[in-house]
Amino acid sequence: MTQAAIRQLIADSIVAALEAQDATLANTNRNVIIFSRSKCVEEDRVTFSTGTLTNDTLSWWNAYAQPIGIEQANRIEKALDQ
Repeated sequence: MTQAAIRQLIADSIVAALEAQDATLANTNRNVIIFSRSKCVEEDRVTFSTGTLTNDTLSWWNAYAQPIGIEQANRIEKALDQ
């Protein structure tokens, strides 16, 4: 088996795994369930979600949001979700 064939098998496997993950997430729709159980209205979902961040992800969010401000960062994230 050639290196190119091995690389293609790996690439195909990664694509298949990502597609399976996307299908699973779409089918379970966990975020909607969490927002629903928390009675979180659509306009507050980014604020709610970022409030649950910890450790490295919280550090990343703070570094991302600090230069532009939390409100602007929330507006950007809400626009990306739509």
